[in-house]
Amino acid sequence: MPLLPLHRTSASPPPSSAAAAAPSYTSKPIKPQKPAPAPPYSRRILLAVVAFSVVSLVIGIAGVSFSFYALRRPRPSPVFRCGRTVDAFRAFYSASRSRKLGDGGNGGLATAADRPKLLGIVGIQTGFDSFDRRAAIRSTWLASDPDGLLRLEQATGLSFRFVIGRSKDATKMARLQKEVDEYKDFMLIDVEEEYLLLPYKTLAYFKAAFELFEAEYYVKADDDIYLRPDRLATLLARERKHSLTYIGCMKKGPVITDPKLKWYEKSGHLIGNEYFLHAYGPIYVLSAEVVASLATARNNSLRMFSNEDVTIGSWMLAMNAYHEDNRAICDPRCTPTSIAVWDIPKCSGLCRPVTKMKELHKIDMCSKSPTLPSDDD
Repeated sequence: MPLLPLHRTSASPPPSSAAAAAPSYTSKPIKPQKPAPAPPYSRRILLAVVAFSVVSLVIGIAGVSFSFYALRRPRPSPVFRCGRTVDAFRAFYSASRSRKLGDGGNGGLATAADRPKLLGIVGIQTGFDSFDRRAAIRSTWLASDPDGLLRLEQATGLSFRFVIGRSKDATKMARLQKEVDEYKDFMLIDVEEEYLLLPYKTLAYFKAAFELFEAEYYVKADDDIYLRPDRLATLLARERKHSLTYIGCMKKGPVITDPKLKWYEKSGHLIGNEYFLHAYGPIYVLSAEVVASLATARNNSLRMFSNEDVTIGSWMLAMNAYHEDNRAICDPRCTPTSIAVWDIPKCSGLCRPVTKMKELHKIDMCSKSPTLPSDDD
């Protein structure tokens, strides 16, 4: 008998067709297949998305930069704008329809349809601390009540208003309101009342006066001169060849560049050593066409110098206005031809305006001498 163990063996089944069809595995490595190339239109879409993202980023950065610049940019001062202008005299007469001044009954606020036609409007520049000066003027060469102002306007063709701005001091504003209610001879303009802002106040006055009145001439006067309204009317009534006219007592002089001195000009480097020809500040006249140009000027489009008379003179040069020199409006003493009297060149006005104005009014040559006929020479 054999010694080997006996194993039961079973016959292996024949390979099925499925097993025969199974793939045979081998240890030989298989090379990875290369990915199929992307279609051309997929690349175009990708490039478009990248380009759009870049453009959007640039636009976003530009927008943020512009917003930051707009916030940091200093805003232009509103002092050039006329703002809300009130004519106290017109507001008073609007309550009585029997007293015609061309007012539309809108509380002293002017519209284009109710600008009364005049030979001239005289704006007497004044301040909150000048009550005594205004009182002296009302007691001498100007009327002291609305009816007197109306009669003066009818006799000369000139309207007179004290021009004043606003103050942050409530006490000053309340005191001013009492004076306005009593005399009705103010033009209230929307500008800060401050000496260093006189050029801005002057521009605001001309804009307001042009809005309120259709005048042939617009006069700027200070509250420290003695004026003859009848002779001023005679001067303005003359026929002139130039529509752009600048009337004043003309002067030249050295530019003051020392900050410690009066009349210091901080923009003197733009002018040079000597000022150009311009009128003294206490009184000068602009024709209607000149003021119309100023009234429509854009904010910050006009050069502002430290001194108001120099500022106006620079604008007149730019407008090619005709300079009419008249020494009768800067007379140091009363004469048969003097129109405005003040202490030139010692003071820019009367040196002691309240006292001197009353003294001059007592002199017949100043207050009672006849109005001379127009002299076109």
